[in-house]
Amino acid sequence: MTHILIFKSKEGEYRGFNCIGHAEYADIGEDIVCAAISVLVINTINSMEELAGEEMSVVVNEDAGLIDCRFKSSINEKTVLFMDSFILGLKGIKKQYGKKYLDLAFEEV
Repeated sequence: MTHILIFKSKEGEYRGFNCIGHAEYADIGEDIVCAAISVLVINTINSMEELAGEEMSVVVNEDAGLIDCRFKSSINEKTVLFMDSFILGLKGIKKQYGKKYLDLAFEEV
C-alpha cells in the first residue's frame, strides 16, 4: 500500500507531503495504481518547482518507495493550486481503486 501524508499548519497552509510504499495492485511493471500515484507525485513536485518557482527540500529513496517533500517557507498561490490538484487526483485514485492500495491522510505540523 502507498501511504501519503499531507502536512498542514494550524492555519491550513500546506507544509509538504510524504509518500512511501508501493500500491501492490499488480506486479512491478504492471501496477497501474502505483504508476498513477508516481506520476501525480513527480509531476506535482516538478510543477511546483518549474512553474511556481517554489523552494522545497525533496528526499527520495527508490528502494523504499519514499518521496518526502517539504516547503522551505510559506508557499505561493500557484503551489497551493498544484497541491489542491495533487490531492484531487489522489482522491480520485483512491475512489476508483479503493483504500486497499492508497492511504491518504493529513497531519497538522
